[in-house]
Amino acid sequence: MDELTEYLTVSDEDGFWDQIQSEARHEADREPVLVSFLFASVLWHKKLEDGLSVILAKKLHTSELPAILLRDLISDALADDVSIRASIRADLLAARTRDPAARGYAQPFLYYKGFHALQAYRVAHWLWHKERYGLAAHLQNRISEAFGVDVHPAARIGSGVLIDHGTSVVIGETAVVEDNVSLLHEVTLGGTGKESGDRHPKVRRGVLIGAGAKILGNIEIGIGAKVAACSVVLRDVPPHTTVAGIPARVVGRCTVAEPALEMDSTFPFVVEGGAGI
Repeated sequence: MDELTEYLTVSDEDGFWDQIQSEARHEADREPVLVSFLFASVLWHKKLEDGLSVILAKKLHTSELPAILLRDLISDALADDVSIRASIRADLLAARTRDPAARGYAQPFLYYKGFHALQAYRVAHWLWHKERYGLAAHLQNRISEAFGVDVHPAARIGSGVLIDHGTSVVIGETAVVEDNVSLLHEVTLGGTGKESGDRHPKVRRGVLIGAGAKILGNIEIGIGAKVAACSVVLRDVPPHTTVAGIPARVVGRCTVAEPALEMDSTFPFVVEGGAGI
């Protein structure tokens, strides 16, 4: 059990929620137009899970799955699995610390659709492991429609994950994304189209995947690696290396242990026979 999960198991205190509520009160004072929204999403609730369930239910409900029923379903998942509650906070910390546009914790909690899609996936994943496959698939569909993020509920995603912007991210059924990974918009962790069974990428801890990158097949992106924007990766990527191009090739070594934490998508570009520019 990691430190955050253990903390949530033994303590009712939640510094994340205290901070979000403080920021929401300040915003309510500054912007009267948002008072009702801020009370409904944050200020009326005693814990983070209650506020999050309201936000997700409002965004994902349909006539077939009304908001009040969906909120209860989300609350059940969050209450049942302490690891989900820990992952929410780790993901929120990732959004706050890795995105320079994030002004506090309330902003990603309320408005970042990459964060919302990831937390909704965690509920769908919980349903999948309860063998409620039809409902998990229904929720996957709604997540894709509402947030533009399509993650199969059977995929395995760790904690401290950032899906920046979120738009057009696709993660396949047998994909694995370990802790402290950052993915930008239009990333695909997909199959080659010719395989069945275990057919999707395995992304190890600390990896940074740039915007528009396509990683295809049952391949491994090694710990602490970096994939440049718009690359097409068809083979394993060694740990702590940077790859770029179509098809991707190694263009350098990563200078930090976990590039996902630094969010630096640049890399030295070397022209043949010349110096880096």
